[in-house]
Amino acid sequence: MRTVDPDRYAARRRNILDAAAGCFARKGFDRTTTADICSTAGISSGSLFHYFPNKRAVFTAIFEQDGRDNAERLTRAASAADPWDALLELIDHLVRPLTDRRNSGLVVELIAQAGRDEELAALVARNDGDLREGIAALLGKAAAQGRIDPGVDAERAAHWVLGLTDALFSRSGVDPDFDALDQVPTLRLILCRYLGAAPGR
Repeated sequence: MRTVDPDRYAARRRNILDAAAGCFARKGFDRTTTADICSTAGISSGSLFHYFPNKRAVFTAIFEQDGRDNAERLTRAASAADPWDALLELIDHLVRPLTDRRNSGLVVELIAQAGRDEELAALVARNDGDLREGIAALLGKAAAQGRIDPGVDAERAAHWVLGLTDALFSRSGVDPDFDALDQVPTLRLILCRYLGAAPGR
C-alpha cells in the first residue's frame, strides 16, 4: 500500500484552500463552482474530491484552518515575556490578510453564510471565543505587569480589541478607497489610549 506523505498532503490541501478562498472572495459562495476552484488550484475534480467531499466542506475548512492558525499564534503569544508587545504582534497577524483586499470580501461572505448554516455559525463563534479568551489573557498579564492600565477589565477590553480589528475588514469591504493596512498605526494608537499604554512602548 502506498503511504501518504503528510507534509505533501497538507501542502496540497492548503493550496486548494488558498485557491478556493480567492474564488469565494471574488464571486461569493453561491456563484463559485467546484470547477472554478479546480481551475484556480490547477487540479482535477477528482483531486478536489479526494480532499473535500463538496464545496461547502471546502468553505468551512478555510475557517477551520484560520482557527488553527490563530490558536498557534495565541500559544506563542501566551509564552512571550512581554504580553503587550505580543498582543500588538497578534493584531498585526490578524489584519495581515488585508494585504489582499479580496479577503475583506471573504469575511463578508462568511457572515452571510454563517446566517444560513448552523454548523458554520458554531465554528465562527468557537473561533471568535477562543481568540477573545486569548486576547483577554494577554491583557490581564499586561495589566499585571503595568504595561497597560491595571484597572482595565480584560474581558470587556478583549471585545473591543476584536471589534476594532473586525472594523478594518468590514470597512475595507464597502469602501474601495479605504486602505486598511494604512490604518493599523491608528488602530494601535486607539488601543494604546483606551488601555492606558504609551504608543511607543
